[in-house]
Amino acid sequence: MTFPTRLLNDGERVVVSTRTHVKVLLLPLLVLLVTLVGAVLLARLGTGTTEQVLDYVAWGLAAVVVLWFVVRPFLRWWTTTYTFTDRRFVARSGVIAKEGRTIPLNRISGVDFDIGILDRMLGCGTLVVSDASVEGRVELHDIPRVERVQLQVAEELHRLGERRGDDGS
Repeated sequence: MTFPTRLLNDGERVVVSTRTHVKVLLLPLLVLLVTLVGAVLLARLGTGTTEQVLDYVAWGLAAVVVLWFVVRPFLRWWTTTYTFTDRRFVARSGVIAKEGRTIPLNRISGVDFDIGILDRMLGCGTLVVSDASVEGRVELHDIPRVERVQLQVAEELHRLGERRGDDGS
């Protein structure tokens, strides 16, 4: 996935762009399977008119459950991105209504990571971005290859520090 070039400033380049690990879609996938099995079983109950009513009820409920517990989480996952450029960190999400947060790279004081046992097996973890704002830190959960992302961002922070040192700032 790429960060839209129309949102980059002149001369700005993307260092890392990612979204959460696909593991966040495992529960919606399980809900989808259980819902489909439940709808098929419910639709097979009854005879005559009762069967037809149960069929409509089963598939109507299945549609609502799938939209709310499967499609909605998928769209949230698909539209949520975390991007580090050589100037800023940008978190964006939303399909129709967009939401975003931007932190200038020169305000970021540290980038750490935390990897639990399950995360280690799946190749993801939590990236913690510390900044000089009131909020103080942003936790990005389930980031794929979090150690590599942390190294890339730390390297970019180091480059930024060297450039500021050369400018006499």
